[in-house]
Amino acid sequence: KQKTAYEIAQRLVGSEMCIRDRYQRRVHGESKQLMSSVGKGKGGRGKATSKAVSRSSKAGLQFPVGRIARFLKQGRYAERIGAGAPVYMAAVLEYLCAEVLELAGNAARDNKKTRIVPRHIQLAIRNDEELNKLMANTTIASGGVLPNIHSALIPKKGKGEEEPSQSLDQFTHPNILQ
Repeated sequence: KQKTAYEIAQRLVGSEMCIRDRYQRRVHGESKQLMSSVGKGKGGRGKATSKAVSRSSKAGLQFPVGRIARFLKQGRYAERIGAGAPVYMAAVLEYLCAEVLELAGNAARDNKKTRIVPRHIQLAIRNDEELNKLMANTTIASGGVLPNIHSALIPKKGKGEEEPSQSLDQFTHPNILQ
């Protein structure tokens, strides 16, 4: 069964009411605008040609649908590329970018910074389970590593145990001091 653009957008975003309203406004609003220019020739009344609308704006995306379509065609990933493939791919890339930027912004704010640097992106990705799994084999330049000390390296403090700095006798051999 062929899915409509509304069903795809609903699955991507999740908020059914918001998507339905935007989808209906976009589809019905544009059809009214297109119908108003039909039948007007070069008589001087109204515009003869309508202004070009990008596929990104039709889909309500910020990422460039046309550029992604061009890259898919030039990359020779398949003999033919459908019209919906670059739209879907642009939507997924935009979602992933927004997710990473939101988490990196939170990491920057936690470090009392106003600018996101590669370290904040690294912390955002490695602290999120799903993004860490997606980017497991990726190295981020100037990202550093997560702060982590293995539990075996942390000294244990038990009952009746002295502080290690108080007695140095346990670290020296008895024959050396004599």
